[in-house]
Amino acid sequence: MKVFFMEWNSFCNEDILDAFEKLSESDRPIEVFRYKFEPRESADNPEFEENLEKAIVNEQPSFVFSMNYYPEVSKVCQKTGIKYASWLYDNPQVKLYSYTLINSCNYVFVFDSQMYREFSGQGIKTVYYLPLAASSRRLDSIVIPDKERKKWESDVSFCGSMYNEGHNFWDRISDKVSSYTKGYIEGLMKAQMQVEGANFVQESLNKYVIDDMVNALSLTPNFDGVETYEYLYGQYVVNRKITAIERYEILEMLGRKYNVTLYTKDKKFKIPKVDNRGEVDYYLEMPKAFKCSKINLNISLRSIKSGIPLRAFDIMACNGFLISNYQADFFDFFEAGEDFVYYESREDLDEKIGYYLSNPEERIRIAQNAHDKVAKYHTFENRLEQIFNSVGEIPHL
Repeated sequence: MKVFFMEWNSFCNEDILDAFEKLSESDRPIEVFRYKFEPRESADNPEFEENLEKAIVNEQPSFVFSMNYYPEVSKVCQKTGIKYASWLYDNPQVKLYSYTLINSCNYVFVFDSQMYREFSGQGIKTVYYLPLAASSRRLDSIVIPDKERKKWESDVSFCGSMYNEGHNFWDRISDKVSSYTKGYIEGLMKAQMQVEGANFVQESLNKYVIDDMVNALSLTPNFDGVETYEYLYGQYVVNRKITAIERYEILEMLGRKYNVTLYTKDKKFKIPKVDNRGEVDYYLEMPKAFKCSKINLNISLRSIKSGIPLRAFDIMACNGFLISNYQADFFDFFEAGEDFVYYESREDLDEKIGYYLSNPEERIRIAQNAHDKVAKYHTFENRLEQIFNSVGEIPHL
């Protein structure tokens, strides 16, 4: 088997390559051809497509593989008659709405079961459901000396974006839209923040509000896409802002009572009584934070409707104790109260953090259960076997 690997600086890049190697050693020979590219430079780029086509024809792989989906890669694979398997870890993913999605060469694996159902319900046969994973072997190998543990210790920690950087679109336009639109969006955000496990933002945007935001931001569908304005503004504008508000307010609430640590890109970002330690390296430093925090939070991006984020798998694989917002896909693979804990409201989160900080033996037992389950069933080798052994023959959800 020969895999043409579209290599870019993705979170899972090194773990995927390691899994290729381990599968080859233990099961069957897998040759990997690494084709380096920069996604931003590949879109709508005839020269990129021409060079990629030459490389694929020259290598004659069994199939092409990438983390996340790229329409330009699909076009070349369709032209050359080579299968294209892609596995998403991002959501929202506007590229999925490219007309190329229905290309017969495609095997697109999404980690959110509700997203899968939405595409499947429209008769699209090229999209499959596949949860994310973690590299238990790599994470287990990270040992933290006692003298270093103090650097990473925390009662409660959260690692992720606060969505206060340049792509916070709502802050750009909130003073440019009408008072009606501003009030409508702010009311919609407040209503959505009262609900866990369901997202109604996209369906709640009316034509006037959409037109007003489009005039202020000029965010429009891609030239080759069928995504709607409701999707773009619901997911990239409103849901991101909701996530930014939720993460800030939750951490601010917890900081009043507990020792709370934040790891995020903007080290200057301030939350009262929360220790912002800035960005951490995904491979070398983030696991240490997960291993040394008594409680690790997952506050999902609101655009992830039911899926288990990569962060959650990494926390569990690190033997970290996980408290997450409600995400339906957890319950297909893990048992609440035995492998992880979820919260139904901010008051519920506050109570559960207090309880589990006071009951370390129960916390450690739950974390160990999750670690063992991930190591057995949810590694990259497990997932790649599901993809590679029978591309095009994966059973649907």
